[in-house]
Amino acid sequence: MGRNILESSLQNASFSIIFQVLFRCITFILNAFIIRTVGHDVLGIMNVRLLLLESTILFLSKEPLLKACLTDTKSHNWAQVINQIWISIPISAFLSTCLVYIWLHVLSPVEEVYLSQYKLGCYSMALSCIIEQASQSVVLVAQSFCFVKLKVILETLYVLSRTFIFVYLVINRPNEAINAFAIAQIVSAIVLSLSYYIFFAWYIPKVRSYNKKEDNLKKSKLFSDMSDFPFESMWDFFPGYMKNRETLLNKDLCILTMSFAKQSVVKQILTEGEKYIMTISPVMTFTQQSMYDIVNNLGSLAARFIFRPIEESAYFYFTQMIRRDIPVKQQDEKSISESALVLKQLCKVIFSIGLIILVFGQSYSYTLLYLYGGQKLVDNDLSVTLMRFHCFAIVLLAINGVTEGFVFATMSNEQLNRYNYKMVLFSVLFLLVSYILTIVFGPVGFIIANCINMSARIIHSIQYIWIMYKDTPHSPLEGLKLNWPFLSVLIVSGYFTKLSEVSIYPRSISFHIFNGVFLFAFTMIVWGFENKSLLYLGYQKYKDRSSRRE
Repeated sequence: MGRNILESSLQNASFSIIFQVLFRCITFILNAFIIRTVGHDVLGIMNVRLLLLESTILFLSKEPLLKACLTDTKSHNWAQVINQIWISIPISAFLSTCLVYIWLHVLSPVEEVYLSQYKLGCYSMALSCIIEQASQSVVLVAQSFCFVKLKVILETLYVLSRTFIFVYLVINRPNEAINAFAIAQIVSAIVLSLSYYIFFAWYIPKVRSYNKKEDNLKKSKLFSDMSDFPFESMWDFFPGYMKNRETLLNKDLCILTMSFAKQSVVKQILTEGEKYIMTISPVMTFTQQSMYDIVNNLGSLAARFIFRPIEESAYFYFTQMIRRDIPVKQQDEKSISESALVLKQLCKVIFSIGLIILVFGQSYSYTLLYLYGGQKLVDNDLSVTLMRFHCFAIVLLAINGVTEGFVFATMSNEQLNRYNYKMVLFSVLFLLVSYILTIVFGPVGFIIANCINMSARIIHSIQYIWIMYKDTPHSPLEGLKLNWPFLSVLIVSGYFTKLSEVSIYPRSISFHIFNGVFLFAFTMIVWGFENKSLLYLGYQKYKDRSSRRE
């Protein structure tokens, strides 16, 4: 396999960030449209109740299988892998049946005026999940063979088709917004699945011709380094069709999948814990839930479109560079050294981004919310308080995303199973603390509980990384150390931006924003001088990639 794993991982992160920016922009515009057109209650039902149903089904049925099948793709028996990934269909169907029943008959009911639409919404979420799972074999192949741009293009098509269909239907029938949401969800899932299959129906004959030197495609990067591409027809993406001299399923992959399945249940609870609490226990009304969801999404913007793509790409990179069940000293020194350096640099970058957001977020939360939602959104101090607390959570989310991604990518099966029990403890404590703090502090309690949860997971990850590298010359955790010049400029910027908010903002919002831009630029210049070697390395990577394109 001649593909450059590091380059593909970095490219995947870059394209994913662009996609997440687009997706978040569309989501925020769409949320504003919904509030102005149909109100807060409908937004709460769709964004909290229905999307929670979708994320639960998809994550639990897809995540364990996909993560296991992406591990060490160079050594795959693809016939076994394809058989295994298709197990997601019956799992998804089983989960859909159970969860839809709970959503309709166990959870707190919605108002009578929305009941029929809500039922259609639940059934549609389940059906769209099953449709999406039908394309997991081609999604897995696309990711394994580094079709980075394909993933971004098709997911963008998915988001745009869902958005346009929804907006069109709501404009024509504003009283049936939940029905419109349900229809848009199913149609976009069909579009996404068909698009993947259509691409590979075109690609497979082309790459076979290229490998046989029958077609003049020598200069195409899309077909180069694909001599190990094992698929000869579209039937190979379906279970039981590829030639297989071994067992139907790979035993080691099944064991790894079970480990990830246990982990995924806990991780889903940890990730969506506040929504489960809001859904299972009626702590807040649908209107309050929608307001919390808006502020939560806006406050988590950096975590969603910067940190998550980096985490996913870093996970894939580390799974390819480090072997799970082999001690570090017995592995390739070049791979271990490069991995340690990449982890150190990732920690430095994401920690710096998190601190900048924390400092500037304290003085610009009110401004951001006012510009986004108008005076109505900031009339209640709760929205501004939530945003400021989110800034603290973002720092912890940033560190946890990369460190825990490394841990999951390098743990052995035995270590993963042991950690699953710790994750169970984390999840139980998180839910308990969330419920208690919500009673005491209201919605802010969700964020405080998240901070406590993230801190516990970070401590565990740091301990694991330190033990892994303690007998080597590498120190990846040094990326979490702050230098005094950068720390000093953060303190100065924090002081002057807060002073600007108190004394200048009431008279001129434009001048307040200008002060923030100036201090942000000053902070970035200081950080750049501190990390000249890192910036130079990034510039060289960009230059090398540009020269290869030419």
